Amino acid sequence: MRGILLGAAAVVCVLSAGAVTASVLQDAPRDARPVQDPIGDILRNTPAQPTVPTETPPAGAPAPRSPVAVTPPPSIVIAEDAAVEEKAEDEIKAERPVATKAIEQPATPARRQRRKFAIIQAIDKVTAESMKFEVEVGGRPVRFNRNLIFAARACEVTTPDELTEDAIAYIDVSLQPRGRETSARQIFRGWMFASSPSVSGVQNPYYDAWVVGCKN
Repeated sequence: MRGILLGAAAVVCVLSAGAVTASVLQDAPRDARPVQDPIGDILRNTPAQPTVPTETPPAGAPAPRSPVAVTPPPSIVIAEDAAVEEKAEDEIKAERPVATKAIEQPATPARRQRRKFAIIQAIDKVTAESMKFEVEVGGRPVRFNRNLIFAARACEVTTPDELTEDAIAYIDVSLQPRGRETSARQIFRGWMFASSPSVSGVQNPYYDAWVVGCKN
């Protein structure tokens, strides 16, 4: 029996010693290891930013809320106006005056002088035949190229007081082929102007005719 008690006590002692050892092992400090802290390292390694000095505004009166009109002294304004007027007068004197020529108008306009013959220029577009001939005013008609008949009713020239020298004739032009029993067909009647033959002349598919002058 005694041996049993001693054995139990030894076991208890052994167990107590293990518990103490375990407790001692738990309370013992662990090996020191470096703790990784990247954000702290960056903050520690970054130099401190220098402080920006703040500038104090100068002492003075505050700006007005509404704009203030500034009027220059009267003496300056008068001097500027006088200088501008003097320069304008010099420029006016330097300019050359425009020469104007008065157009003399007669008290009574002169009458156009009438002539006895009208001078006509005609051309045949088919044969390229061209001819200049005279037609008596109020006289016998003149036939051109066996087909065209010209009769002059008036022919006059412009007066010296008119702007353009011109010859004007009142002409009747008829188309009647010779040898055919057909009545004459009028193709033109009116005033012809020598200065504008393309406007007032005869324009026909086969013939062209216009006045070129008047004569006695």
